[in-house]
Amino acid sequence: MSAFQHSFLLGFDEIERALGRAARRGGDGYPPYNVERFERTEERGEVLRITLAVAGFRSEDLDVSVADNQLVIRGRQPDEPERSYLYRGIAARRFQRSFVLADGIEVLGADLSNGLLSIDLARPLKERSARSVTINGPRVGP
Repeated sequence: MSAFQHSFLLGFDEIERALGRAARRGGDGYPPYNVERFERTEERGEVLRITLAVAGFRSEDLDVSVADNQLVIRGRQPDEPERSYLYRGIAARRFQRSFVLADGIEVLGADLSNGLLSIDLARPLKERSARSVTINGPRVGP
């Protein structure tokens, strides 16, 4: 029995699927990244910043997309057949790095500076609400 199948946790099946996707997502650790959190203020909700070390990549070599609550960053450097290396220690390889996003997370934008790609995400402020549920008489059928 999954932890999300407990009788007190109703409607959390999407979270369970997201965790499953995250667990299956392999990777070799390239490119390295940081995740920063900026506290919420009265004007805005919490902001997260993902920063990837993508030295040698230009903005046109990178693609950032969001689909099905998943942020996907891809990098591909063009081949340079006119260059002849005696030694090549700087890798020119493709990569794909994925992050599963919680519901409601919005991508604010991306910036490439000094070999670092920064992507800002926002968790909007949610207004808490409470409401009363009216109890009707006996129900017949579904």
